[in-house]
Amino acid sequence: MNILILGSGGREHAFTIKLVASTKVNQVFVAPGNAGTDKIATNININPTDFEAVKKTVLENNIKMVVVGPEAPLVAGVHDFFLSDATLKNIPVIGPKKDGATLEGSKDFSKQFMQKHGVPTAKYKSFTKENLQEGFAFLETLEPPFVLKADGLAAGKGVLILNSLTEAKQELEEMVSNKKFGEASTTVVIEEFLKGIELSVFVLTDGKNYKILPSAKDYKRIGEGDTGLNTGGMGAISPVPFADTAFLDKVEQLVVKPTINGLQKDGIDYRGFIFIGLMNDNGNPSVVEYNVRMGDPETEVVLPRIESDLFDLFDGVANQNLNEKSFKVTPKTATTVMLVSGGYPEAYQKNKEITGFNNVTESTVFHAGTTIKDNKVVTSGGRVMAVTSFGNTIEEALEKSYKSINQIKFDKMNFRKDIGFDLV
Repeated sequence: MNILILGSGGREHAFTIKLVASTKVNQVFVAPGNAGTDKIATNININPTDFEAVKKTVLENNIKMVVVGPEAPLVAGVHDFFLSDATLKNIPVIGPKKDGATLEGSKDFSKQFMQKHGVPTAKYKSFTKENLQEGFAFLETLEPPFVLKADGLAAGKGVLILNSLTEAKQELEEMVSNKKFGEASTTVVIEEFLKGIELSVFVLTDGKNYKILPSAKDYKRIGEGDTGLNTGGMGAISPVPFADTAFLDKVEQLVVKPTINGLQKDGIDYRGFIFIGLMNDNGNPSVVEYNVRMGDPETEVVLPRIESDLFDLFDGVANQNLNEKSFKVTPKTATTVMLVSGGYPEAYQKNKEITGFNNVTESTVFHAGTTIKDNKVVTSGGRVMAVTSFGNTIEEALEKSYKSINQIKFDKMNFRKDIGFDLV
Protein backbone atom coordinates (compact mmCIF):
# COMPACT_ATOMS: atom_id res chain seq x y z
CA MET A 1 0.00 0.00 0.00
CA ASN A 2 1.15 3.55 -0.80
CA ILE A 3 0.61 6.17 1.91
CA LEU A 4 0.64 9.97 1.76
CA ILE A 5 1.57 11.95 4.89
CA LEU A 6 0.60 15.62 4.91
CA GLY A 7 2.96 18.00 6.73
CA SER A 8 6.59 19.01 7.07
CA GLY A 9 7.59 18.88 10.75
CA GLY A 10 9.29 16.55 13.19
CA ARG A 11 5.95 14.84 13.78
CA GLU A 12 5.70 13.94 10.08
CA HIS A 13 9.31 12.68 10.01
CA ALA A 14 8.44 10.44 12.99
CA PHE A 15 5.34 9.11 11.17
CA THR A 16 7.45 8.51 8.06
CA ILE A 17 10.09 6.49 9.93
CA LYS A 18 7.40 4.26 11.50
CA LEU A 19 5.45 3.69 8.27
CA VAL A 20 8.53 3.07 6.11
CA ALA A 21 9.41 0.29 8.60
CA SER A 22 6.06 -1.48 8.05
CA THR A 23 6.11 -4.60 5.87
CA LYS A 24 2.56 -3.72 4.76
CA VAL A 25 3.55 -0.38 3.26
CA ASN A 26 5.12 -0.14 -0.21
CA GLN A 27 5.90 3.54 -0.61
CA VAL A 28 5.54 6.59 1.58
CA PHE A 29 5.04 10.07 0.11
CA VAL A 30 5.28 13.23 2.25
CA ALA A 31 3.84 16.59 1.24
CA PRO A 32 5.77 18.81 1.47
CA GLY A 33 8.11 16.95 3.85
CA ASN A 34 11.59 18.06 4.89
CA ALA A 35 15.24 17.06 4.46
CA GLY A 36 14.76 14.11 6.83
CA THR A 37 11.74 12.62 5.06
CA ASP A 38 13.49 13.18 1.71
CA LYS A 39 16.14 10.60 2.72
CA ILE A 40 13.69 7.75 3.35
CA ALA A 41 10.52 8.63 1.42
CA THR A 42 9.38 10.72 -1.58
CA ASN A 43 8.75 14.40 -0.89
CA ILE A 44 6.12 16.19 -2.97
CA ASN A 45 6.30 19.97 -2.88
CA ILE A 46 2.67 20.95 -2.40
CA ASN A 47 0.78 22.83 0.31
CA PRO A 48 -1.30 20.42 2.46
CA THR A 49 -4.22 22.88 2.37
CA ASP A 50 -4.25 22.95 -1.46
CA PHE A 51 -6.75 20.11 -1.74
CA GLU A 52 -6.75 19.98 -5.56
CA ALA A 53 -2.97 19.48 -5.49
CA VAL A 54 -3.42 16.80 -2.80
CA LYS A 55 -6.02 15.05 -5.00
CA LYS A 56 -3.66 15.10 -8.01
CA THR A 57 -0.85 13.62 -5.87
CA VAL A 58 -3.13 10.86 -4.53
CA LEU A 59 -4.38 9.81 -7.97
CA GLU A 60 -0.98 10.00 -9.69
CA ASN A 61 0.76 7.90 -7.01
CA ASN A 62 -1.94 5.30 -6.36
CA ILE A 63 -2.23 6.43 -2.71
CA LYS A 64 -4.48 4.17 -0.59
CA MET A 65 -4.32 6.02 2.76
CA VAL A 66 -3.71 9.64 3.82
CA VAL A 67 -2.28 10.51 7.25
CA VAL A 68 -2.76 14.17 8.21
CA GLY A 69 -0.02 15.59 10.45
CA PRO A 70 -0.87 19.26 11.20
CA GLU A 71 -4.17 20.83 12.23
CA ALA A 72 -4.61 23.36 9.39
CA PRO A 73 -5.73 20.87 6.64
CA LEU A 74 -8.08 19.16 9.14
CA VAL A 75 -9.71 22.42 10.25
CA ALA A 76 -9.98 23.42 6.55
CA GLY A 77 -11.82 20.14 5.85
CA VAL A 78 -9.44 17.84 3.96
CA HIS A 79 -11.31 14.73 5.19
CA ASP A 80 -14.66 16.17 4.01
CA PHE A 81 -13.05 17.00 0.64
CA PHE A 82 -12.10 13.33 0.19
CA LEU A 83 -15.57 12.08 1.14
CA SER A 84 -17.27 14.47 -1.29
CA ASP A 85 -15.12 13.42 -4.28
CA ALA A 86 -16.13 10.27 -6.19
CA THR A 87 -12.50 9.36 -7.00
CA LEU A 88 -11.26 9.85 -3.41
CA LYS A 89 -14.15 8.84 -1.13
CA ASN A 90 -12.92 5.26 -0.56
CA ILE A 91 -9.42 6.36 0.47
CA PRO A 92 -9.23 6.49 4.29
CA VAL A 93 -8.03 9.71 5.88
CA ILE A 94 -6.44 9.44 9.33
CA GLY A 95 -7.69 12.66 10.89
CA PRO A 96 -11.14 14.00 11.80
CA LYS A 97 -13.62 15.72 9.50
CA LYS A 98 -14.24 19.46 9.82
CA ASP A 99 -16.87 19.11 12.57
CA GLY A 100 -14.49 17.07 14.76
CA ALA A 101 -11.55 19.36 13.94
CA THR A 102 -13.51 22.25 15.50
CA LEU A 103 -12.37 20.82 18.87
CA GLU A 104 -9.04 22.48 18.04
CA GLY A 105 -10.23 25.05 15.51
CA SER A 106 -12.33 26.87 18.12
CA LYS A 107 -11.40 27.09 21.81
CA ASP A 108 -14.93 28.34 22.55
CA PHE A 109 -16.48 25.28 20.85
CA SER A 110 -14.21 22.88 22.74
CA LYS A 111 -15.00 24.51 26.12
CA GLN A 112 -18.73 24.24 25.37
CA PHE A 113 -18.22 20.58 24.39
CA MET A 114 -16.41 19.84 27.69
CA GLN A 115 -19.09 21.57 29.71
CA LYS A 116 -21.89 19.75 27.88
CA HIS A 117 -20.35 16.29 28.34
CA GLY A 118 -19.06 16.71 31.90
CA VAL A 119 -15.35 16.74 31.07
CA PRO A 120 -13.44 18.47 33.93
CA THR A 121 -11.99 21.82 32.84
CA ALA A 122 -11.39 25.38 34.09
CA LYS A 123 -14.28 27.84 34.32
CA TYR A 124 -14.31 30.27 31.40
CA LYS A 125 -16.13 32.90 29.35
CA SER A 126 -15.68 34.09 25.75
CA PHE A 127 -15.49 37.72 24.62
CA THR A 128 -15.31 39.82 21.43
CA LYS A 129 -14.69 43.53 20.95
CA GLU A 130 -18.47 44.04 21.23
CA ASN A 131 -18.46 42.99 24.91
CA LEU A 132 -14.91 44.03 25.81
CA GLN A 133 -16.05 45.82 29.01
CA GLU A 134 -17.67 42.57 30.22
CA GLY A 135 -14.33 40.88 29.55
CA PHE A 136 -12.59 43.44 31.77
CA ALA A 137 -15.19 42.80 34.49
CA PHE A 138 -14.73 39.01 34.22
CA LEU A 139 -10.95 39.39 34.57
CA GLU A 140 -11.54 41.28 37.82
CA THR A 141 -13.37 38.23 39.27
CA LEU A 142 -10.33 35.96 38.69
CA GLU A 143 -7.16 35.45 40.69
CA PRO A 144 -3.86 35.91 38.77
CA PRO A 145 -2.32 34.54 36.65
CA PHE A 146 -4.84 35.32 33.89
CA VAL A 147 -5.20 32.99 30.89
CA LEU A 148 -6.22 34.47 27.51
CA LYS A 149 -6.67 32.17 24.52
CA ALA A 150 -7.31 33.16 20.91
CA ASP A 151 -10.39 31.20 19.82
CA GLY A 152 -8.94 30.14 16.44
CA LEU A 153 -5.69 28.61 15.21
CA ALA A 154 -2.61 30.70 16.01
CA ALA A 155 0.22 28.21 15.34
CA GLY A 156 0.56 27.36 19.04
CA LYS A 157 1.21 30.98 20.00
CA GLY A 158 -2.32 32.25 20.75
CA VAL A 159 -2.24 31.64 24.51
CA LEU A 160 -1.12 34.33 26.98
CA ILE A 161 -0.58 33.72 30.71
CA LEU A 162 -0.23 37.05 32.54
CA ASN A 163 0.28 38.00 36.17
CA SER A 164 -0.86 41.62 35.96
CA LEU A 165 -4.55 42.53 35.72
CA THR A 166 -3.67 45.77 33.88
CA GLU A 167 -1.58 43.86 31.34
CA ALA A 168 -4.33 41.22 30.94
CA LYS A 169 -6.85 43.97 30.10
CA GLN A 170 -4.43 45.59 27.63
CA GLU A 171 -3.72 42.26 25.93
CA LEU A 172 -7.43 41.38 25.75
CA GLU A 173 -8.10 44.69 23.96
CA GLU A 174 -5.07 44.11 21.71
CA MET A 175 -6.36 40.64 20.78
CA VAL A 176 -10.02 41.43 20.06
CA SER A 177 -9.80 45.04 18.83
CA ASN A 178 -6.43 45.07 17.05
CA LYS A 179 -6.38 41.39 16.01
CA LYS A 180 -3.06 40.62 17.68
CA PHE A 181 -3.35 37.02 16.40
CA GLY A 182 -5.28 37.92 13.24
CA GLU A 183 -8.77 36.47 12.73
CA ALA A 184 -7.93 33.81 15.35
CA SER A 185 -8.36 36.36 18.15
CA THR A 186 -11.59 38.11 17.10
CA THR A 187 -13.04 35.95 19.90
CA VAL A 188 -10.96 35.34 23.04
CA VAL A 189 -11.57 32.74 25.74
CA ILE A 190 -10.63 33.89 29.26
CA GLU A 191 -10.34 31.07 31.77
CA GLU A 192 -9.23 30.52 35.33
CA PHE A 193 -5.64 29.36 35.72
CA LEU A 194 -5.39 25.65 36.49
CA LYS A 195 -2.80 24.77 39.11
CA GLY A 196 -0.76 21.57 38.94
CA ILE A 197 1.62 19.87 36.51
CA GLU A 198 0.81 19.73 32.81
CA LEU A 199 1.00 16.62 30.64
CA SER A 200 -0.54 15.25 27.45
CA VAL A 201 -2.44 12.04 26.79
CA PHE A 202 -2.90 10.85 23.21
CA VAL A 203 -5.90 8.85 22.02
CA LEU A 204 -6.42 7.20 18.63
CA THR A 205 -10.06 6.49 17.77
CA ASP A 206 -11.97 4.95 14.86
CA GLY A 207 -15.19 6.70 15.86
CA LYS A 208 -16.35 3.83 18.09
CA ASN A 209 -13.27 2.28 19.71
CA TYR A 210 -10.14 3.91 21.03
CA LYS A 211 -6.57 3.21 22.10
CA ILE A 212 -4.68 5.31 24.64
CA LEU A 213 -1.08 5.89 23.51
CA PRO A 214 1.88 6.70 25.80
CA SER A 215 1.66 9.92 27.83
CA ALA A 216 4.15 12.77 27.36
CA LYS A 217 5.08 16.13 28.81
CA ASP A 218 6.38 18.95 26.65
CA TYR A 219 8.13 22.22 27.45
CA LYS A 220 6.60 25.23 25.72
CA ARG A 221 8.60 28.25 26.91
CA ILE A 222 11.75 29.35 25.08
CA GLY A 223 13.79 29.98 28.26
CA GLU A 224 15.32 27.78 30.95
CA GLY A 225 13.08 27.17 33.95
CA ASP A 226 9.99 27.67 31.77
CA THR A 227 10.52 31.40 31.23
CA GLY A 228 10.07 33.67 28.24
CA LEU A 229 7.75 33.40 25.25
CA ASN A 230 5.63 30.40 24.32
CA THR A 231 6.88 28.27 21.41
CA GLY A 232 5.56 25.26 19.51
CA GLY A 233 7.54 23.14 22.01
CA MET A 234 11.20 22.94 23.06
CA GLY A 235 11.38 19.30 24.13
CA ALA A 236 9.39 16.41 25.59
CA ILE A 237 9.57 13.39 27.90
CA SER A 238 7.66 10.07 27.75
CA PRO A 239 6.41 8.43 29.92
CA VAL A 240 5.52 11.07 32.51
CA PRO A 241 6.72 9.79 35.94
CA PHE A 242 3.73 11.08 37.91
CA ALA A 243 1.19 9.70 35.40
CA ASP A 244 0.94 6.32 37.11
CA THR A 245 -1.72 3.66 36.47
CA ALA A 246 -4.11 5.15 39.05
CA PHE A 247 -3.91 8.64 37.49
CA LEU A 248 -4.24 7.33 33.92
CA ASP A 249 -7.27 5.26 34.97
CA LYS A 250 -8.86 8.49 36.23
CA VAL A 251 -8.01 10.17 32.91
CA GLU A 252 -9.70 7.34 31.02
CA GLN A 253 -12.86 7.37 33.16
CA LEU A 254 -13.23 11.15 33.62
CA VAL A 255 -11.84 12.47 30.33
CA VAL A 256 -11.33 9.94 27.54
CA LYS A 257 -14.63 8.05 27.81
CA PRO A 258 -16.82 11.19 28.15
CA THR A 259 -14.96 12.71 25.17
CA ILE A 260 -15.44 9.69 22.88
CA ASN A 261 -19.06 9.25 24.03
CA GLY A 262 -19.69 12.98 23.63
CA LEU A 263 -18.49 12.92 20.03
CA GLN A 264 -20.84 10.01 19.29
CA LYS A 265 -23.79 11.72 21.05
CA ASP A 266 -23.18 14.89 19.01
CA GLY A 267 -23.11 12.88 15.77
CA ILE A 268 -19.44 13.63 15.11
CA ASP A 269 -17.84 10.66 13.31
CA TYR A 270 -14.29 11.19 14.57
CA ARG A 271 -11.45 9.09 13.10
CA GLY A 272 -7.95 10.04 14.10
CA PHE A 273 -5.91 11.36 17.00
CA ILE A 274 -7.19 13.34 19.97
CA PHE A 275 -4.41 15.08 21.87
CA ILE A 276 -5.66 15.90 25.36
CA GLY A 277 -3.69 18.58 27.18
CA LEU A 278 -4.21 17.95 30.91
CA MET A 279 -3.38 19.44 34.26
CA ASN A 280 -2.72 17.05 37.14
CA ASP A 281 -3.94 18.87 40.24
CA ASN A 282 -3.20 16.65 43.25
CA GLY A 283 -4.02 13.49 41.31
CA ASN A 284 -7.12 14.93 39.61
CA PRO A 285 -7.09 15.51 35.84
CA SER A 286 -8.52 18.66 34.29
CA VAL A 287 -8.50 19.39 30.54
CA VAL A 288 -6.54 22.43 29.38
CA GLU A 289 -7.29 21.90 25.67
CA TYR A 290 -7.97 19.42 22.90
CA ASN A 291 -5.89 19.17 19.75
CA VAL A 292 -7.06 17.06 16.81
CA ARG A 293 -3.66 15.63 15.82
CA MET A 294 -0.49 14.40 17.46
CA GLY A 295 1.63 17.01 19.23
CA ASP A 296 5.04 18.13 18.05
CA PRO A 297 7.57 17.46 19.68
CA GLU A 298 5.56 14.90 21.74
CA THR A 299 5.25 12.63 18.68
CA GLU A 300 9.05 12.33 18.66
CA VAL A 301 8.94 10.61 22.07
CA VAL A 302 5.57 8.81 21.84
CA LEU A 303 5.99 7.04 18.48
CA PRO A 304 9.54 5.78 19.11
CA ARG A 305 8.23 4.04 22.27
CA ILE A 306 5.64 2.09 20.23
CA GLU A 307 7.40 -1.09 19.20
CA SER A 308 4.54 -2.45 17.05
CA ASP A 309 3.61 -1.70 13.43
CA LEU A 310 1.95 1.75 13.39
CA PHE A 311 0.21 0.91 10.10
CA ASP A 312 -1.83 -1.78 11.90
CA LEU A 313 -3.35 0.87 14.17
CA PHE A 314 -4.13 3.15 11.21
CA ASP A 315 -5.68 0.18 9.40
CA GLY A 316 -7.88 -0.33 12.49
CA VAL A 317 -9.03 3.31 12.26
CA ALA A 318 -9.74 2.94 8.53
CA ASN A 319 -11.79 -0.24 8.98
CA GLN A 320 -13.32 0.72 12.35
CA ASN A 321 -11.93 -2.41 14.01
CA LEU A 322 -9.36 -0.69 16.24
CA ASN A 323 -10.63 -2.81 19.15
CA GLU A 324 -9.11 -5.88 17.43
CA LYS A 325 -5.65 -4.30 17.24
CA SER A 326 -2.97 -4.33 19.92
CA PHE A 327 0.35 -2.56 20.29
CA LYS A 328 3.44 -2.87 22.43
CA VAL A 329 5.21 -0.03 24.24
CA THR A 330 8.79 -0.08 25.54
CA PRO A 331 9.09 0.64 29.29
CA LYS A 332 12.17 2.78 28.54
CA THR A 333 12.07 6.55 28.80
CA ALA A 334 12.34 8.66 25.64
CA THR A 335 13.44 12.30 25.74
CA THR A 336 13.66 14.81 22.92
CA VAL A 337 15.36 18.21 22.82
CA MET A 338 14.45 20.74 20.12
CA LEU A 339 17.15 22.68 18.30
CA VAL A 340 15.78 26.05 17.21
CA SER A 341 16.90 29.00 15.10
CA GLY A 342 18.40 32.01 16.91
CA GLY A 343 15.66 34.58 17.56
CA TYR A 344 12.81 32.03 17.52
CA PRO A 345 9.90 32.33 18.44
CA GLU A 346 10.30 35.88 17.14
CA ALA A 347 12.09 36.85 13.91
CA TYR A 348 14.84 34.45 12.80
CA GLN A 349 16.94 33.80 9.72
CA LYS A 350 16.64 30.77 7.43
CA ASN A 351 18.97 28.91 5.05
CA LYS A 352 21.68 28.25 7.64
CA GLU A 353 23.67 25.13 6.75
CA ILE A 354 23.33 22.27 9.27
CA THR A 355 26.26 19.91 9.82
CA GLY A 356 27.15 16.98 12.08
CA PHE A 357 23.71 15.38 12.36
CA ASN A 358 24.80 12.42 10.21
CA ASN A 359 27.45 11.60 12.85
CA VAL A 360 24.84 11.07 15.60
CA THR A 361 24.64 7.39 16.59
CA GLU A 362 23.14 7.30 20.09
CA SER A 363 20.01 9.31 19.26
CA THR A 364 17.45 9.70 16.49
CA VAL A 365 17.48 13.10 14.79
CA PHE A 366 14.01 14.11 13.61
CA HIS A 367 14.06 16.88 11.04
CA ALA A 368 11.46 19.63 11.50
CA GLY A 369 12.35 22.98 9.88
CA THR A 370 14.89 21.70 7.35
CA THR A 371 15.14 21.63 3.58
CA ILE A 372 17.72 20.84 0.89
CA LYS A 373 19.36 23.71 -0.98
CA ASP A 374 22.32 23.31 -3.34
CA ASN A 375 22.75 19.71 -2.05
CA LYS A 376 23.12 20.97 1.51
CA VAL A 377 20.70 20.55 4.42
CA VAL A 378 19.70 24.03 5.63
CA THR A 379 17.28 25.52 8.16
CA SER A 380 13.82 26.46 6.89
CA GLY A 381 11.89 27.03 10.12
CA GLY A 382 12.09 28.16 13.73
CA ARG A 383 12.16 24.65 15.18
CA VAL A 384 14.85 22.88 13.21
CA MET A 385 15.51 19.38 14.64
CA ALA A 386 14.41 17.20 17.57
CA VAL A 387 17.06 14.93 19.08
CA THR A 388 15.45 11.86 20.70
CA SER A 389 17.15 9.31 22.95
CA PHE A 390 16.21 6.31 25.08
CA GLY A 391 17.34 5.53 28.61
CA ASN A 392 16.35 3.57 31.71
CA THR A 393 15.86 6.95 33.42
CA ILE A 394 15.09 10.49 32.28
CA GLU A 395 18.64 11.54 33.23
CA GLU A 396 20.22 8.76 31.14
CA ALA A 397 18.11 9.56 28.07
CA LEU A 398 18.75 13.32 28.36
CA GLU A 399 22.48 12.78 28.74
CA LYS A 400 22.47 10.97 25.38
CA SER A 401 20.39 13.70 23.70
CA TYR A 402 22.70 16.48 24.92
CA LYS A 403 25.80 14.47 23.95
CA SER A 404 24.37 14.03 20.44
CA ILE A 405 23.50 17.73 20.21
CA ASN A 406 27.20 18.56 20.72
CA GLN A 407 27.83 17.07 17.26
CA ILE A 408 25.23 19.20 15.45
CA LYS A 409 26.04 22.72 14.29
CA PHE A 410 24.26 25.60 12.58
CA ASP A 411 24.59 29.37 12.93
CA LYS A 412 22.86 30.76 16.08
CA MET A 413 21.56 27.31 17.09
CA ASN A 414 19.63 27.50 20.35
CA PHE A 415 18.15 24.85 22.69
CA ARG A 416 17.04 24.46 26.28
CA LYS A 417 19.55 22.77 28.55
CA ASP A 418 16.97 21.95 31.24
CA ILE A 419 14.34 19.75 29.57
CA GLY A 420 12.87 17.46 32.25
CA PHE A 421 14.20 19.74 35.02
CA ASP A 422 10.94 19.53 36.97
CA LEU A 423 10.75 15.74 36.79
CA VAL A 424 14.20 14.68 38.01
